[in-house]
Amino acid sequence: MHNVAIIGAGIGAEHAAGYAALPQQYSIATICDLNEMRGLALAETHNANYETDFEAVLADPAIDIVDICLPPHLHFSTLTRVLEAGKIAICEKPLVSSLAEADALAETIRVTDGRVFPVFQYRYGLGTAQLGALIHAGLAGRCFAGTLETHWDRDAEYYAVDWRGTWAGEQGGAVLGHAIHIHDLLCAILGPVEHVYADLATRVNAIEVEDCAAITFCMAEGARVTSSVTLGAASNTSRMRLMFEGFTVTSDTAPYSLASKPWHFEARAPRRQAEIDAVLGQVPGQKDRFAGLFAAIADALGGDDARAVTFDDARRSVELVTAIYASARAGVPVKLPLAADHKLYHGWVPD
Repeated sequence: MHNVAIIGAGIGAEHAAGYAALPQQYSIATICDLNEMRGLALAETHNANYETDFEAVLADPAIDIVDICLPPHLHFSTLTRVLEAGKIAICEKPLVSSLAEADALAETIRVTDGRVFPVFQYRYGLGTAQLGALIHAGLAGRCFAGTLETHWDRDAEYYAVDWRGTWAGEQGGAVLGHAIHIHDLLCAILGPVEHVYADLATRVNAIEVEDCAAITFCMAEGARVTSSVTLGAASNTSRMRLMFEGFTVTSDTAPYSLASKPWHFEARAPRRQAEIDAVLGQVPGQKDRFAGLFAAIADALGGDDARAVTFDDARRSVELVTAIYASARAGVPVKLPLAADHKLYHGWVPD
């Protein structure tokens, strides 16, 4: 049983529901938030302690996991304090705000012998399990091409929160705060990006950061994938569509739980559809979203790292975000990986 303190009761409420779905693995010990109305209400819902002092959380020997649900600009410093206190860290996206911070955090992990688990919940659910089963069965083959859609609706009310829509607080726009999940899922399925070309714009809201993007990924394994991003859609939908040798897969469109429901698989050769359907029929039910993520973390803490999101995954995500911003500003494709002398290694936030 792992005792968890959740720092931040905004998205932290969704995390709390994920832990509550796994009562054999987790107990929510403390909710820490400066907003008493929000934090106390969440603590009472989960029969947890309410705290406003982060240092008190770190000093509590009963807490072994600290789950960071704070604005992005606070992630690096908070992660560092959690590791130095000897706690396991779980942290919302983006893990940190630059490759320099990622590499500094890697050194802290090494020195403290700590564990950091990034939050990328899109990876978990029935849809991704189905695709994984078909790949394992040898029915997918190479991926030729694909499309990603992050078409969400974010208006002025959403950006009324003071840190949102700013470089200083949010550290980026739709590429960093919204599409980062589906981009991580793409890399979890197909592997790393070889080069990226991006065109970003601010068209929907009066904010500092981007809210529209058109991005092309050339994957290291050869597939060409486009990503369409906007915060000016009429509703909130996300979708992934990948064309493999053996079939075309189309995800569900739920914006926060892309893999919760079954995905659609269409064989290129109709006679192979029965084989695909037979494999799909054997895929068991799955924990999804945060419950799926936290179940994988519990497995990792028990010695089975197979399904957990790793620090290296999060670093690659930060590297991809860095390359996207670099490409958009230079107007040219950017090849990965990025070296320590890259001009955005220390961050993409404009001076």
